[in-house]
Amino acid sequence: MSELPPDPSADDQPDPLHAFDEIVAEETTRDPDLAVIEAGSRTLRTQGGPPDADVPARPTDPEVDKALREVETELATRWGETKLEPSVARIAALMDVLGEPQRSYPSIHITGTNGKTSTARMIEALLGAFELRTGRYTSPHVQSITERISLDGAPVAPERFIETYQDIKPYVEMVDGQQEYRLSFFEVLTGMAYAAFADAPVDVAVVEVGMGGSWDATNVIDGDVAVVTPIDLDHTDRLGSTHAEIATEKSGIIKQDATVIMAQQPVGAAQVLLKKAVDVDATVAREGLEFGVVDRQVAVGGQLVTLRGLGGEYPEVYLPLHGAHQAHNAAVALAAVEAFFGVGAQRPEPLDLDTVRKAFAAVASPGRLEVVRRSPTVVLDAAHNPAGARATAEAIGEAFQFSRLIGVVGASGDKNVRGLLEAFEPVFAEVVVTQNSSHRAMDADELAGIAVEVFGEERVQVEPRLPDALEAAITLAEEEGEFAGGGVLVTGSVITVGEARLLLGKG
Repeated sequence: MSELPPDPSADDQPDPLHAFDEIVAEETTRDPDLAVIEAGSRTLRTQGGPPDADVPARPTDPEVDKALREVETELATRWGETKLEPSVARIAALMDVLGEPQRSYPSIHITGTNGKTSTARMIEALLGAFELRTGRYTSPHVQSITERISLDGAPVAPERFIETYQDIKPYVEMVDGQQEYRLSFFEVLTGMAYAAFADAPVDVAVVEVGMGGSWDATNVIDGDVAVVTPIDLDHTDRLGSTHAEIATEKSGIIKQDATVIMAQQPVGAAQVLLKKAVDVDATVAREGLEFGVVDRQVAVGGQLVTLRGLGGEYPEVYLPLHGAHQAHNAAVALAAVEAFFGVGAQRPEPLDLDTVRKAFAAVASPGRLEVVRRSPTVVLDAAHNPAGARATAEAIGEAFQFSRLIGVVGASGDKNVRGLLEAFEPVFAEVVVTQNSSHRAMDADELAGIAVEVFGEERVQVEPRLPDALEAAITLAEEEGEFAGGGVLVTGSVITVGEARLLLGKG
């Protein structure tokens, strides 16, 4: 990774406001309110990756590991994250008996379809750089359940995770006995996170919804800032079949007098979100108008971006993540933190540029275009729906010089698998279909049937076991020779990525 370029003098810089206006003016194919602010050039291709990701391994102490497994086993007896009874009644009852821990700190609440976890990590990094103690709650986890609850920018220690569970367990059982249905896996974890944040205590919580918004278990908080990352079609059986219907559910996190940070949205989704904001007297900042990406250049191990925030320009910010979508996530994260600090409202001046640069330079997002092996290069990405796959396909073509890319795909059966494969078809020379260990995994043969229709039989290989699939893909990537530039992308599911990460020696 090269050093960041020195900050040019103001005399050498063009007028940033003029440059920003020019980019907005150039957008002629979309509604101005939804314009993508995007400018960039391919200056340097790289096979680098982000900083080491904070994915914890199993505890080394046998007793701690045993206790953690017991907690995991107990949680596994509850409804999983895909079995829902849309209501916040149970989690509200748990918060009540716990003394409303979620009311003891301000929060930033994040919803959307793609980019939530990466955006949450960026928000957390920025807040931490400004010396605030943070709590972050995200899902799902890549390898360890403890990743879901972070304090001060790092997953809680297994001992603390166990202790938090034991502390709230009697109250969970009390609520279980009072409700028609027991608290779910996700509801208990949400209660643990809110309790852990209050106990720390944190200065601010960064909370990602599990699904939707209105009836999501996280929605017992009143976020001072509500963040909506790009909305697309996913979980349509639960959230609705159109962008507007999905946005209706997700708009439930927008509370009275909050500030809404809205990423680029389809027109139908944007209309719903803006109407909800009006209804609750929320203030809205829209990507493409109040903030956005002014410039973006590929750099060693990531990209160099200039962001337009609510308080002004933030030039030459190094982001060690690949892809235009991550630059847009960074713009959203920056605007969210500015809004939290009152920039653009109570205070006109921007955040300190050096602090912002330092925070973004330290961001990592495990399983998001993460390089885990060289010769050949193996990249992991948790794209699991068509929109995410399109962003990943574009990013990997921009950031890596693969002469031949082999895909390893293991997907969940409840996803739009055909759409996922179609998004990757232009960039995969061949695809190895497989399945992960989850009960939700699509059978490898069923997945292969769809893949053959998309890729053609000669480009599809079936390896039901993930270790065999990885070995087959690496062999295919090596066929052109050591220096030919073949690569492997493992994708389709967070679970597939997490298991591949372990097999390849990470964590």
